[in-house]
Amino acid sequence: MINKQKVLGIIPARGGSKGLPRKNVLPLGNEPLIAHSINQANKSKYIDKLILSTEDEEIIKVSKNYEIEIPFIRPKSLSDDDISGLDVVLHAVENILGYDLVVLLQPTSPLRLAIDIDTCIEKLINRNVNACVSVVETSKSPYWMFELNEHENFIPVIKDVPLVSIRQKLPRTYAINGAVYVAKINWFIQKKEFINDETIAHIMPAERSVDIDNLIDFFIAEALISR
Repeated sequence: MINKQKVLGIIPARGGSKGLPRKNVLPLGNEPLIAHSINQANKSKYIDKLILSTEDEEIIKVSKNYEIEIPFIRPKSLSDDDISGLDVVLHAVENILGYDLVVLLQPTSPLRLAIDIDTCIEKLINRNVNACVSVVETSKSPYWMFELNEHENFIPVIKDVPLVSIRQKLPRTYAINGAVYVAKINWFIQKKEFINDETIAHIMPAERSVDIDNLIDFFIAEALISR
């Protein structure tokens, strides 16, 4: 709880994954991938209730070894590849009542720490905004990114801006790293999104911003954990 506002934490974990099959239960370091998010969520100063949203029996079995509640089995209709994670959060907050803030913690961000979770929550409260989402500074500038036409000519992604050859002169840009999403629940139910022009950012370092989509991401996370 923070400022008398109750905080609901949600870890969504779908059984199917095309990029890295069964990734949520794969061993990363000494524990399954999903356990890293559960452990850090339980270290948060503010999360009052932490729940798992899944349809998968193996994920449920693995997660029961850790401190997380499983109040429902996610409907199969919310577990397909084309289902938005926003729908999963909406389903959860409509079934778990009595909370003011929701924190979405994707298990594919195993290197995020409790301090990242709590900083997002504190920023939302202290600045009286509706949402705060974690980001990381991009290592490759979009000002140096291009599409290619059928003749393999360069088409700038950011148009009508002169190409700058010195990296230090480029504006800093940030990407959503998928680690922490926080919002006021009433606002989220109305907007059905975490990110719009009302959202503020929490900047995380690159070494805590690995988002596991494939085997290469997994290897990177393993290397960072081992160090």
